Amino acid sequence: MTDLIPAATVILLRDGAGGVETLMLHRSSKVAFGGMWVFPGGRVDDEDRRPDDEGDEPPARRAAVREAAEEAGLLLEPHELVPFSHWIPPAITEKRFSTWFYVARASDGDVVVDGGEIHDHAWLAPTEVLARRERGEVDLVPPTYVTLCELADLGSVDEALAAAERRRPVPRYETQMAQVEGGSVLLWAGDAGYETLDPLAPGARNRLTITASGWVLEQTA
Repeated sequence: MTDLIPAATVILLRDGAGGVETLMLHRSSKVAFGGMWVFPGGRVDDEDRRPDDEGDEPPARRAAVREAAEEAGLLLEPHELVPFSHWIPPAITEKRFSTWFYVARASDGDVVVDGGEIHDHAWLAPTEVLARRERGEVDLVPPTYVTLCELADLGSVDEALAAAERRRPVPRYETQMAQVEGGSVLLWAGDAGYETLDPLAPGARNRLTITASGWVLEQTA
C-alpha cells in the first residue's frame, strides 16, 4: 500500500443566469490526472504548513487557496472555504492522495490559466458537466463526478454553501473497489457491501458503478 499524499481541492462557485456554476479546469495530458476536467487543486506543500497546525485540515485549506491562485488566478482567504468532503482512493492506486474538498464563492476577476498544467477553463452548471461526460466530451475522475452530482440540485451559491455547512461530520470517502460484470464498483462507508467487498450484498447503497454503459451513483446510506 502506497503512502498517502496530503492534497486539497476547491470547488469555486458563482451564480449564473441558469443557477449555480462551478469552475472547471482542463489539465494537460503531461501532468497528474492528465486530460481530465477538474476543480483547482493539488498536493499540500511545505509552505502550506504552520508549526501550530492541529491535524491535516488547516494546511489543506491553505493549499486550496494557493492552488486557486496558481491555477486560476483567483484569490481567496482560508476562512472563506467550507469543507465539503474528504477522499482517499483505493489501496491499489499508484499515487494515493488524501484530499480535502472545499466549496467557496469565487472571487471577482477573470480566470487566468497558465497554458502549461492547465489548458482551458469553463464556468458550467454541474448538470452540464455531467451531461458532457455522458456524451463523451469531457473526462472526469470519480470524486469530481460524485461532487458534481451532489451539487446538481442546488440553485445558488448561498444554497450550496449552506448545504456544505450542514454536511457534518464531513463525509469521508475512503474507497474500496469491487468488480462486477462489465466494470467495477467503488464502495464507500455505509454501503452494505463495503466491509465485505460484496457488491451484491442487499441493503444500503453508497457507491458508484462504472461500466461501459455508463456511471451510476447510488447514495441511500
